[in-house]
Parts: sequence; structure tokens; C-alpha cells
Amino acid sequence: MNSEIFNLTQLPERSTPPREKGLTMVMDKGLSIRESLDLIEHGSHLIDLLKLGFGTAYVTPKLKEKIGHYKKAGFKVYFGGTLFEAYAVRNQFDDYRRVLDYYGIEHVEVSDGSMEIPHNEKCEYIHKLAKDFTVISEVGSKDAEKIIPPYEWIEMMEKELEAGVWKVIAEARESGTVGVFRGTGEVRSGLVAEIIRKIPQDKIIWEAPLKAQQVWFIKLYGANVNLGNIAPNELIALETLRLGLRGDSFDFFLNQEKTAH
Repeated sequence: MNSEIFNLTQLPERSTPPREKGLTMVMDKGLSIRESLDLIEHGSHLIDLLKLGFGTAYVTPKLKEKIGHYKKAGFKVYFGGTLFEAYAVRNQFDDYRRVLDYYGIEHVEVSDGSMEIPHNEKCEYIHKLAKDFTVISEVGSKDAEKIIPPYEWIEMMEKELEAGVWKVIAEARESGTVGVFRGTGEVRSGLVAEIIRKIPQDKIIWEAPLKAQQVWFIKLYGANVNLGNIAPNELIALETLRLGLRGDSFDFFLNQEKTAH
């Protein structure tokens, strides 16, 4: 970081790794080993969670090598929830656990965005996995036509936290057009407000792949809001948003009295 040389005042205080809040989760949708090393070189100080998106781990060459690089860099690496669902829907839960063990994965995502599963069954998966892994769960459907009312979001998040999850993810997909967002990418602000009233903010990771969505969350909930599904090439740009070093968030953290002329 270059903070000592630039010496700017009135920047928000960012949490420092290992973080419990202000998390940035980056999605790797198929980076090569060379690209993953480049990502580590320029972004290792900013990445907390590294998700190998959806089922990409299944078809990624040199997967063990890539995971090793990410873990050495200090990232919490995990497979996308869709891979868990692919095993669960085929009644291959024990096979999935063997995959996690083989690759030395310590964090696991449990989701039900693509498959129909009773919620108590999902919580049972969480409870079982939480004995040996750090569990991240995802709430919300990948189906844009399926609108879940706020009380159901809250109830599901509460029960999954009780079942043993570390963080709960609010679904948006990599497109940012479902879940907590409308098809246009606009935030369902009423839904978010209802969730925040009941669920501690540091327990939620908001999937927010689009810049306008990131700006919205940072403006309302500060520099240390947890954000996910960030593209590797947007990592540093996001950090400038968090610090008010981009036009979209330029005045979020300024003391207007001190900067007035």
C-alpha cells in the first residue's frame, strides 16, 4: 500500500486482514494459473475470499496447484455453491466431502439457488459441515421469476446462522440481476433494509458485481460493508470506491466543514 507516501486525510478506516467485516469476495470463473498469479501479485492485500465460481472447479486444469497458490496468498478458497448442489441433488454428499478433503478446502458454500430443497434439510447440511469446515451459506434463488418476500429471507438467514454458518451470502448471481436486485440491476432497497434490521451487517456478504450496486451499499453501509462476486479486474477499482477515491464515492467520507472554502 502507498498510504504513507500519499498521506491523504479524511479516508475511512478500513478493517485489516484477517477481517470479519469489510470483506471482499472475488469470483474466479476460470482464470489460468498465470492469471491467478497475476491476481495474487496485484490484489493479495485486498482479497479475503476467493470463490471458484459455480462448477468451474470440475473442469479447471491444475486445480490443486491453483488452490495452493491462493491458500499460500492467504485467501479463504471455496467452491461455488452450485458444485455443492450438483452433488447434493445426486445424493453424493459423502463424495463431495471427499473432494473437499482431497483439495484441502477449509471453507464450503451451501446453497439452494438451483435446486429445490426443504430448508430444514439445507440447515442439516450446514450443521454437518460446520463440524469440520467454515460454512458460508447463500440465500436467494437464481430464478429471476422467483421473488422471495423479506420475512422469508430473514427467517432463512436466521436459521442458517443458528445452524452454524460463518457468513450468509445474499444471492445476486455474477450478473447482479436476481435475488436482492431487480432484473435491471437496481437494488431492492426495501428488502435490503428489512434484512439489515434483523441480521447483523457483518454476518452478510452482499453479492454486488456491478459498480452501481457497490456504490449503493458503500454509501448506505460504509467502507467496511461485505461485498462479493467481484470480478478480478474490478478489485482495485472497488477499493477506491470503499475509500472515496473514485468520483462515484468521492464525497462519501469527507468532513464537509473542514473541506469547505
